[in-house]
Amino acid sequence: MTIATRLARLERTVPVPLTAHDRAMAADPVAFACSLGVTPDDWQARVLRSPARRHLLLCARQSGKSTTTAIMALHHAVYRPASLVLLVSPSLRQSSELFRKVTGLLRRVVPAPALDEDNRLSLTLANGARVVSLPSSEATIRGFSAATLIIEDEAARVPDDLHVAIRPMLATTGGTLALLSTPFGKRGHFWEAWEHGGDAWAWTRITAYDCPRIAPAFLEDERASMGDLAFRSEYLVEFCDVENQAFSSEHVLAALDDMLRPLWGAA
Repeated sequence: MTIATRLARLERTVPVPLTAHDRAMAADPVAFACSLGVTPDDWQARVLRSPARRHLLLCARQSGKSTTTAIMALHHAVYRPASLVLLVSPSLRQSSELFRKVTGLLRRVVPAPALDEDNRLSLTLANGARVVSLPSSEATIRGFSAATLIIEDEAARVPDDLHVAIRPMLATTGGTLALLSTPFGKRGHFWEAWEHGGDAWAWTRITAYDCPRIAPAFLEDERASMGDLAFRSEYLVEFCDVENQAFSSEHVLAALDDMLRPLWGAA
């Protein structure tokens, strides 16, 4: 949806004409973030302004990926009437944390948007837009449809069947899917998308050294105390084999051969 189309749709749903401030905020998510007291890093600004429909955010812990997507969710809801934003995580507690970031930012919006519903797990704005925090349950999540934005937090730890269940929710809306995570081994849909997704995705990779709020001295202490494997995964965002893995991913893949016929189960 273009900015002009979005503004036209917004104007049809508000009782008074849009002000210049409203138009500026609707047109630029970075200006919206700044109005909330958040000055995005350069990479955050690129993500917020990106027109891409598929985002992969491979980011270190505490680098700002959750804040970025919380701003994305709130901007989407405030300026896209009747939209549906779904927040998905490996656990309800984690998706509730992201939802709290959204509601915390909502309290900073001036003038405050009118609310039709506000509870622990969801909110509905007067413009009909909804933001819903969902548990990590493939059976429960299937009740939703026509999502316009889905944010999958800690996507490397979200079960693959849950990820498969949410994707069709975007089929009729042309909506946006954002997967954000630190790595969790060379497996699962997040790793597959990062390694083999190609041009279907807009890729963002941010290590802890790219974040100006994380001191190099802190990182050196972390490297010394947590071990190389965990440090490379959490702070350098490298897809490493998990510690309890008996064989490396490279060795497993090297042992596979499509030319060999199975000993049983197939003709």
